[in-house]
Amino acid sequence: APRSLRLNSPEYGMQAFLWWKPEVATRDVQLVSGAGFGWIKQGVGWREVEPTKGQFIWVQLDEMMKWLGEQGLDMIVRLDHQPEWAGGGFPGNGPPTNLEDFGDFCFALASRYKGRIRAYEIWNEPNLAREWGGKRPDPAQYAALLKVAYRRIKEADPEAIVVSAGLTPTGTNDDSAMPDDVYLEGLYQAMGGSSDGYFDALGAHAPGFKAPPEMDPAEVAQSPEYGNQRFFCFRRVEDLRAIMVKHGDEDKQIFVLEFGWTSDTVNPAYAWHAVTEEQKADYLVRAYQYAKKNWSPWIGLMSLIYICDPAWTEENEQYWWAITYPGWPDFKPRPAYEAL
Repeated sequence: APRSLRLNSPEYGMQAFLWWKPEVATRDVQLVSGAGFGWIKQGVGWREVEPTKGQFIWVQLDEMMKWLGEQGLDMIVRLDHQPEWAGGGFPGNGPPTNLEDFGDFCFALASRYKGRIRAYEIWNEPNLAREWGGKRPDPAQYAALLKVAYRRIKEADPEAIVVSAGLTPTGTNDDSAMPDDVYLEGLYQAMGGSSDGYFDALGAHAPGFKAPPEMDPAEVAQSPEYGNQRFFCFRRVEDLRAIMVKHGDEDKQIFVLEFGWTSDTVNPAYAWHAVTEEQKADYLVRAYQYAKKNWSPWIGLMSLIYICDPAWTEENEQYWWAITYPGWPDFKPRPAYEAL
C-alpha cells in the first residue's frame, strides 16, 4: 500500500546486525518488535551484495526481508562500503570512481525490494576522511553521489525514503574531518540551496556524550565537565535543524540514525564520557521523551545504537554503546533494553 515519505513524530528504531548469524538475527528481530519499536537499521555493504559488477548475492537480504515481514517491521538500510572493482580506496570505505556504478547498485536493490525496504541512508559519516576513501571530506563530492543515488532509487521505488548520510559530531576541521555543521552548510551550497532531488529527510548522528539528553548545547559549550563544545550533546540536532530552516527546508524531517550513550571503561577515547548502564537506560528513555515533546513534527525516525553484534567483546568500543549483551544462545538484556 502507498506510504508517506513523512513519518510520525517520532518513530522508533534500533540498529541491529543481521547479516551473518541467522540464529542470532531472528532472535534480535524479535527483540526489536518485542520492545514495541517499529524500525530496524541495518548496514548493507555494497561489496557483499555486488562483488562483481552486475552479479548480485541476495540471499542474506532475502532472509532479512522474511524476518522483518513476519514481525511487521520497517527497515532502513545504510548503503556504503564499495567493492574492489568500484575503486574508491578499497578496502577502505570510499566513494566509487564512477558514481553511476553506485547508482546501478541502488537501482537493483530498490527494484528487488520495492515496498519492502522503506528507507535508504546514502553513505555514512562522509565528514570523516576514514569514511571517504582517506581523502579530505568534500560536501560537493558527496552531493554528487547523493544525487545519483536519489535518482536511481526513485526510478525503482518512488515511495522509498532517501536519507542523507548521518554526520558525526566533531570539532576537527582538517584533512581528517570536518565539523558536521560546517559540512552541512557546504552540502546545501553544493545542492544550490535546495535538497529537492537529493534527499527526502536529513540524516543526523546524536551521541549524548556525558550530557543528559535535555542539556542545552550552549550550556555544554560553557562546561569543561561536558566537553566545552556545542556538539558534545544529544541536542546538537537542533543546530543542524537551524541550518535546514535557514535554507528553506523546514518541511522536511530529520532522521536521527545513530544516538546513545556509552558505558565504556576500557577505551580511553570514550571513557571520559562514560555513564553507568542505569544512566544509559534513563537517558535513552528521556531522549525519546524530549524529542517527542520538543522536536515534533520535524523529527522522524530515531534509531538508537545498538542491539549488540554477537562478535563484539569488551575490547570493541561499540560493545559499550549497546543495550544488550552479545551472548548466544543465552540472552541478557542491559538495563536500557528493559527501560525502553
